[in-house]
Amino acid sequence: MRHPARDLLTTTTANLAPDPRSNALVPRIADGTAPLTTLAALALEQTWVIPADRRAFEHLAERSRVRDPEAAAFFRTLAEGEVLAGERLVAFARACGVDEAGEASYEPLPGCQAYPAYVAWLALNASPADVVLALTANFSAWGGYCATIAEALRAHYGFTEEACAFFDFFAEPSPELDTLATAAVQAALDAGRLDEKRAHEHGRLLQVYEAMFWSTLGDPPS
Repeated sequence: MRHPARDLLTTTTANLAPDPRSNALVPRIADGTAPLTTLAALALEQTWVIPADRRAFEHLAERSRVRDPEAAAFFRTLAEGEVLAGERLVAFARACGVDEAGEASYEPLPGCQAYPAYVAWLALNASPADVVLALTANFSAWGGYCATIAEALRAHYGFTEEACAFFDFFAEPSPELDTLATAAVQAALDAGRLDEKRAHEHGRLLQVYEAMFWSTLGDPPS
């Protein structure tokens, strides 16, 4: 028996899958040739991304609370996940040699912060159901990158389990989140509130900004 929402999530994720050549940095991390300074920059950029995304997801949850309760549940779970990820990020940053003073003095790179800026734009402007579809497609690529990085940190950089936990968290499949995304998309389809074209455009831009994040880290401005 076909499930329209699940089918749409699957096809959208496949259609928006990034070109493997769009991310040159993760392969360098995978083979251990990326310097520790680049990993430190990754940690520092994430100290800005994680809280920004958490607040964006909280806002989306509040916007969805009455009209789109299924979407609200999805965004609440995302926001809770960002809290957990933020707790795990500290150990990774310290393993990279980043201390609290370094975090406080760090100036984030615009190319890395374009992604959370667009997520914030979506939180303010986009239909919540469309955002569910776009984000779910993007998370597939991000999870794959995190799985590769977690393996490389152990194999080539000698990082502890605690220091790898941030990437393990995102690499681990989340059946609960998949179920919530499917319910949100199905409810929007049933109510005629899902704009597939607009959701695809949101997802395309998320993937572009994701690629920009990695290319900026791999070749930061002088």
